[in-house]
Amino acid sequence: MILPIKNRLAKNPSGSLKFSTTAKLSSGEKIELADPRSTRALVALMDMNAVIGGAASHYGGPAAFAELMSALHGLVFTEAIKKNKNWFELYNLVNDAGHCENGLYALKANYGFADLTLEKLSHFRSIDSKLTGHGESHLFPEGVFLSNGPLGSSLGQSQGLAMADRLAKNSRLTVAVISDGACMEGEAREALAAIPGFAKKGQLNPFVLIVSDNNTKLSGRIDKDSFSMNPTFKSCEALGWRILNLENGNDLQSCLSTIEKALSLAHSNPNEPILIHAKTVKGLGTKKTAESSSGGHGFPLKSAKELHDFISEIYSGEQYPTEFAEWIKKSIQLEEAKKSNSNLNSSQQNILGTNKEDKIQIGISASMIKAKKAGLPIVSITSDLPGSTGVAGFRKEFPSDSFDVGVAESNMISTAAGFSKVGFIPVVDTFAQFGVTKGALPLIMSSLSQAPMIAVFSHTGFQDAADGASHQALSYLAMVNSIPHVDTYCLSCAEEAEQIMDQIISKFNTDVAAGKTPNTSVLFLGRENFPLSLGAKEYTLGKSQVLYNNFTSDPKSNVLIIGVGSQTREAVNLINKSVSLADKKITIVNSSITSKVDFETIVPLLQQSAGKVIIVEDHQKIGGYAQLFTLEIVKFLNSKSIDLTLTIKQLAVDQKFGQSAYMADHLYNKHNIDSLAIANAVKEL
Repeated sequence: MILPIKNRLAKNPSGSLKFSTTAKLSSGEKIELADPRSTRALVALMDMNAVIGGAASHYGGPAAFAELMSALHGLVFTEAIKKNKNWFELYNLVNDAGHCENGLYALKANYGFADLTLEKLSHFRSIDSKLTGHGESHLFPEGVFLSNGPLGSSLGQSQGLAMADRLAKNSRLTVAVISDGACMEGEAREALAAIPGFAKKGQLNPFVLIVSDNNTKLSGRIDKDSFSMNPTFKSCEALGWRILNLENGNDLQSCLSTIEKALSLAHSNPNEPILIHAKTVKGLGTKKTAESSSGGHGFPLKSAKELHDFISEIYSGEQYPTEFAEWIKKSIQLEEAKKSNSNLNSSQQNILGTNKEDKIQIGISASMIKAKKAGLPIVSITSDLPGSTGVAGFRKEFPSDSFDVGVAESNMISTAAGFSKVGFIPVVDTFAQFGVTKGALPLIMSSLSQAPMIAVFSHTGFQDAADGASHQALSYLAMVNSIPHVDTYCLSCAEEAEQIMDQIISKFNTDVAAGKTPNTSVLFLGRENFPLSLGAKEYTLGKSQVLYNNFTSDPKSNVLIIGVGSQTREAVNLINKSVSLADKKITIVNSSITSKVDFETIVPLLQQSAGKVIIVEDHQKIGGYAQLFTLEIVKFLNSKSIDLTLTIKQLAVDQKFGQSAYMADHLYNKHNIDSLAIANAVKEL
């Protein structure tokens, strides 16, 4: 007896493929398949629209998977139609390679599957689209069964599907698709061992795993930057997998024949799962992307005017479909319209800080380099994302003191703990979502082991706008602030990042010299460009900074605003952009330390505002800074017998997931944590 859960996946495609080619089954019968060139071209077109909107996007991964996905879906849909069954009655199809989901959107639109059209593809990654940066079931349940994004997370879930189907006596076969980089993750390695183990015991339905192996991760070649994955794949046979080697995973006929064989073998012997080890080329389609060290992981084009040549190369100079030519024209028009609009809105008032903008990350690297040159034993231990988190500059200058453990955040933090115990100052880095989820237990264990480190976790909150909910850290403080001996900081600009990092490194060094164990420091920062300075005179560890003070002598007229991390800019924008609020009686504070409250600065300001305070943050309401602030400030006021009635307005995310959007501003507005929401809160108070 199982619960009657309705499957919301779209049924078999009813129409013909829009862009097709043919291949042969083992029986000699011809089968119509999606043309892999059209998948690559559509991915390029989708990505370009996202780039015009201001978002990042991916080309390399889906380009590598194009033939494998075309063959797999062609086989599944053809079999389902022949047997007069819905495809999901026969198969679970799980995509772990979330950065390749745009290739699946393109493929499904080719079939007209789940009501997808070329027009709907054109809004990929926008806030108006359910086609998010990575596959999300909560927004697109008719097209995505299991949400993906964090590498390796979906393989264990597919294991659960196959085990549950076996127990429920369902006849489905599970096919999971994964990249070689994702196989470095601890979650994936656990599943690689568990799947054949449970299959051998007769507790798993037929299972096929397709690995796209191109020796490439985001930052470069896996074996060069980290270590070779070949021994891992060879060990899978000893674990109980039957290995089918596919030497050319970008040859459509070879993909079809190998997958057809794998499905047959898995059906005939469910106790032996099948692993297709497919050699692919990341970024295949153009010479530039295929030969780049990262396999064209992001989208390489800067302008829609480059699309024609790019797609022409994908089609080897042959005429590409007229639909693509029409799309290119519209993209060029869209790009021109955006440029015109940007020019109209380029002038704005700027009272606080500076007009110059850059990544907050530049302050991190500058501080690390400075400390290393001063003789401090700084080492960088990364897990594939140094270019995004800001430590790439240090790694370039000090390669012998830099290590890349691969796509493995847990291992990164545990490795850093070892360096710490020997006498180094280890700096780890990744996206906040991965650092606080996959790194939570290792952070706890490092504290228990008295092995402190410095962590740089970027892309907080909605700052990773385009990648969608799976990449958006909205619980980062809740996950880390409760760990003993850990201090957290939310950075607002590069100037703050450099000064705070300087002081953290210096304190780490002096604490050790004095025989003390330093605290671990976790620095959270955004992704987009921010003003280099927001106008603070200086930054001091553990202190808040008053950025603007327009309080009067009448507390009833005043409102205190506390910005946290990325949202400090939103608070400052009340002054820089909103002339209507420039005369309001407000004080704006940046709370850079978020694991405690700076009572010395905050309490007098609360008294001057009759206890009225707005706290704005890109975090869930539960467990965020505002909740910590409320608990701590009440306790402090009581302990000092200060009679003050508090009116705390919390602007934070209200127990919701995010989604893809071109820019974080779109999500700030939707979730009421932008400058407009702050202005409205000021008027209310």
